[in-house]
Amino acid sequence: MSLKKHIVWRVGVVYLGIFIFSLCIIGKLFFIIYVEGSKWEEKAEEHNMKYVTIDPNRGDILADDGRLLASSLPYYEIRMDLMSTAMPGEIFRKKVDSLAYCLSQLFHDKSKAAYKRELIRARENGERYHLLKKGVDYNELKKLKTFPLFRRGRFKGGLIYVQENKRILPHMGLASRTIGYLTKGRSGNVVGIEGAYDHELSGVVGVRLMQRLSGGVWMPVNSSNEVEPHDGNEVVTTIDINLQDVAEHALLKQLSKHNAHHGTAILMEVQTGEIKAIVNLERDSKGKYRELYNYAVGESTEPGSTFKLPSLMAALEDRVVSLDDTIDTGNGEIRYYDKTIKDTRKGGYGKITVRQVFEFSSNVGMSKIICENYKGRENQFIDRLYAMRLNEKLGVEIKGEGKPFIRYPGDKYWSGLSLPMISIGYEVRQTPLQILTFYNAVANNGKMVKPKFVREIRYHGKKIRNFDIEVLNPSICSDETIRKAREILEGVVENGTAKNLKNNNYKIAGKTGTVQIANDKYGYKQGSEVSYQASFVGYFPAENPKYSCIVVINSPTTAGYYGNLVAGPVFKEIADKVYATSLFRDGKQYLNISAEYDPPYTKHGNLKDLKTVFEHFNIAIANESIQSEWVITVKQDSSIMLKTLNVRKGIMPNVKEMGLRDAIYILENMGLKIEVNGYGKVWKQSIASGTKISKGSKVILEMSMI
Repeated sequence: MSLKKHIVWRVGVVYLGIFIFSLCIIGKLFFIIYVEGSKWEEKAEEHNMKYVTIDPNRGDILADDGRLLASSLPYYEIRMDLMSTAMPGEIFRKKVDSLAYCLSQLFHDKSKAAYKRELIRARENGERYHLLKKGVDYNELKKLKTFPLFRRGRFKGGLIYVQENKRILPHMGLASRTIGYLTKGRSGNVVGIEGAYDHELSGVVGVRLMQRLSGGVWMPVNSSNEVEPHDGNEVVTTIDINLQDVAEHALLKQLSKHNAHHGTAILMEVQTGEIKAIVNLERDSKGKYRELYNYAVGESTEPGSTFKLPSLMAALEDRVVSLDDTIDTGNGEIRYYDKTIKDTRKGGYGKITVRQVFEFSSNVGMSKIICENYKGRENQFIDRLYAMRLNEKLGVEIKGEGKPFIRYPGDKYWSGLSLPMISIGYEVRQTPLQILTFYNAVANNGKMVKPKFVREIRYHGKKIRNFDIEVLNPSICSDETIRKAREILEGVVENGTAKNLKNNNYKIAGKTGTVQIANDKYGYKQGSEVSYQASFVGYFPAENPKYSCIVVINSPTTAGYYGNLVAGPVFKEIADKVYATSLFRDGKQYLNISAEYDPPYTKHGNLKDLKTVFEHFNIAIANESIQSEWVITVKQDSSIMLKTLNVRKGIMPNVKEMGLRDAIYILENMGLKIEVNGYGKVWKQSIASGTKISKGSKVILEMSMI
């Protein structure tokens, strides 16, 4: 074959191959378009349309009187469909100028000209889901709906808004660790009441159909949802905001005074187990005390002398001692093997009764009572403690409860020191809430009730479920032992280590506790340094207990470390407030108020509200004729002087020393935007009083508990 024919043949084969390949492509296109067309159209639709879930409104967490502790505020993302077919170009051009002006006046972030350029440019670019603003609140949304163009509705005016819920704590850090917060991740929500009742609060998600637009932006197809979300239930807690505020203020003051690392205070209702206040404050890296960890529920430590009550009750229940028996505490020291146990009083107490051993909190006396009567039958003593449920968790709904621990004879680390050490609160572990629950049982005539944080569940204000009292142990011991226990607890305040808490208005019963804190690495001492934990736990009024309370302060470094001086004053301040409010309503005759008294500190505020409070508590007002709506309060010898607080339009008022609610009411009515830091009363305002202000200006309020 000649070279020419060979070349022609090769070229022909190539062309034939190209022709056949082209036919295959055309055939495949035909097959895809006419045979599989519907299949691929469905797949394309799947990529351009999708269902998304809509979060429901999370239920509120409420205080016992219905006030908000945690709530979800709706915030909105504002977008605009600038290519809506129901919005002709003529209407847009006519209204865009006035719409830009209104947006500028509402948000104060851009000029009218900037908004106008943005809207025109977005329309020219054919944007159907243009973002205008994020984080818009409900009041701003209501105003937006009245703006030019937007008042025509979604399709004619192009207004699109997407709701997002933001969780807020109206009372800032108040009980924040117990209220809890939302966590995301595989482990779910585990913190506080938010975590424990997430299934009640979360509600049921809804479904919305979304369409993909150019640029990868998704827009709702319909104005209504495919499946509407179902709001979460409301959780009504047992917390009393007023008592919570008192407890927090009292604990903060004492932590600051003693430069302690952290502390906790819990107030419980004796018969029901309802937690009326629970405070956990820890010093952060900046030296400020905040709620960082729920020590009340989660920290299991050696309780020290507060554990002497169950120790002595075990001995009384077994009838191995009576309160009038005599114990020789000698010079205040006793040695067990290589360990010397000492009393705090130099030279010791000598010969004292069992009653005095408890009242004076004698380590020597208590260890002798237990060791002399249970040596060789240690398991009988421990079994008594177990029978009082001191080795079991309470099973509270808030997750993270610390595990109680009481060593048992025969355990790996049981030694000859275990019995005397356990008798005075070492080699055991209890959380503050567990110790309080035991003392509450004594106040409750032996009935141990489970601490309760939640009273009921509501849906949109209607009660759907109630939480009854849960009894953990109907009787921790005999009635006789309970009677003796209450007797010696009263003696601690009347004659013993807590005489500083004694007062003429009502009786307190309780026990002080001072314990060295063991470090896992260094033991009870690190060089010459020793850390202490001070506590006081008890109930009041002693003769007819209504409330029990525990205060624990960890690592005080200044002004002492004993329980009566460090934790006791916090207990007393809380008890005084409870007695002056809750019990005051049951009859003023219980209060021994003299004719001359020191009037209380009061915040500045609304004249009508203040007069109502002053009248209820018989607090004298120096100048009752004052007519101003807002007043300044000045404490005098035996009365409160009221002075006019000027609130003038366009002038920044002085809201220092006011409560947050009153300050916000005044400032929001003047058109100001408010940012709040901290809680308590207003301590500082970012705009000085007397300064000219304009609507929409931002003022920062710094709050303080002191």
